[in-house]
Order: sequence, then structure tokens, then C-alpha cells
Amino acid sequence: MTSTQLTQTATWNLDPAHSSVEFAVKHMMMTTVRGRFKELSATLTGDEREPDGCCVEVHIQAASVDTGSADRDAHLRSADFFDVESYPEITFRSKKVEGTARGEGDEFRLIGDLTIRDSTMEVGLKCTFEGRGQDPWGNERVGFSLHGDIDRRDWGLRWNQAIESGGILVAHRVKIEGEVQFVKQASSE
Repeated sequence: MTSTQLTQTATWNLDPAHSSVEFAVKHMMMTTVRGRFKELSATLTGDEREPDGCCVEVHIQAASVDTGSADRDAHLRSADFFDVESYPEITFRSKKVEGTARGEGDEFRLIGDLTIRDSTMEVGLKCTFEGRGQDPWGNERVGFSLHGDIDRRDWGLRWNQAIESGGILVAHRVKIEGEVQFVKQASSE
């Protein structure tokens, strides 16, 4: 790798105060329950001239799940769902980008490996480049929105109960949504 190539590579760290990763799942097949993870970190690394080759790595603390209900959150942390004692972290590592994100509003697909409870499956997230700019303190920022859905059973999250009126208590499909903002790190050269 030449020094010219090195200077084109940039590292961006997630700003958790201005980012969120949330999920939504049907309860009793009639209402949607939403939740989020309060503790997450992520790094975006890549050559800005070749954004298709970027790399995203996300780390989520599973115990930081928050649905607004202490009892439900405790159940989600248990072995029935995330089993945070044995599997404290959820990760996502990108493998490729389909499409480009050169201009505000551009849509692309981010393909990567999602690991939950030590099970890794490839997922695709639909993303939108929301913009880039400088904050009042001189930091360069970039924003993206994302969404996708998964079948939680693929990661061993199979707990459920049948309900008398038919159907199940917790739907298998889980929608994932996010609004993320990254801050460019100063070059170490």
C-alpha cells in the first residue's frame, strides 16, 4: 500500500449521543413493541474515493436492551432470548456494499455478518446516505439511516407461547431500524 493510498483511508467513529439502533416486533399479532439498545459502538473505515470498499464494525451490549418495560427487558436479557450472561455482545461486520453513497439521499445495501448468541448469519440492510457536514466544533460528520428485517429464530431466539385466539405471543420477524452519525477521526500521520 502506498502512502497516497494510506492518506485516502479515513476512520469514522459512531457518535452514540446522536445515533440509535432500534427494533420492532409484533406482540400477540396485533401491536408493535419497539425497543432499542442504549450501549453501542461502531467504526466506519474506508477510502473515500472508493466508498464501495468501506468496512463497518458494530458492537452492541445486549444487556443495554430497553423497551420501556423493566419486566420485558429482564425477560429479553434472560436465556429465553439474548442470554446476556453467556453472550454479552451482539456484533455486525460488513462484507460488501451494493450501490454507492456519493450524494445525499443515495440508497445502497450493506451486506454483513450479524452475530447474536454466537450464531452468525449474513444479513442485508437497506441504507440511505443522509448527508455530510462540519459541526460547530470543527468535526466532520456523516449520517446514514438503515432498515431491514430478520427472523429471530435463525439466531436461536425461539422462545414463544401460543395464544388462545390463535397465533403466537411474539412474532418471528423483527424489524431493525437505525439512524447513525459518525465523526471523522483525525489522521494519525
